[in-house]
Amino acid sequence: MQIREILTLKSDAIYSIAPTDSVASAVGKLVSLGIGSLVVLKSGEMVGLLTERDVVQGMVRQGAGLMDSEVSTIMVTEPVVANADDSIDYARDVMTKSSISHLPIMDEDRLLGIISFYDVARACLKEASFENSLLKRYIKHWPE
Repeated sequence: MQIREILTLKSDAIYSIAPTDSVASAVGKLVSLGIGSLVVLKSGEMVGLLTERDVVQGMVRQGAGLMDSEVSTIMVTEPVVANADDSIDYARDVMTKSSISHLPIMDEDRLLGIISFYDVARACLKEASFENSLLKRYIKHWPE
């Protein structure tokens, strides 16, 4: 299964914020939309990624004053990315090894979407369930 298949099941919406917006604004957006990450865009180009984890780590480093800071002070400027033609196994491995929960999916320089570890886990379970049903069917018709 390819990452492209996960993207077809998700909304085309890509939620973003500017690097100069406040962290308070970003947190408000994360909460109101019920999402875990925002793409940081400048002039329509991805310049970073902001996740809930980045906000929490920023709070530890900067304290309550973080809320008035710009998103650019805590965003990941070079996030790990994947291609739509990469496998789900690749996404799972890179997300696990990099300890990330959100993965931008690119097509050359164009952002196609963001997948979460939850999206990857759901796809892996679906694929395993399908393989399991095939194996059960095969075993049922096993020649004697």
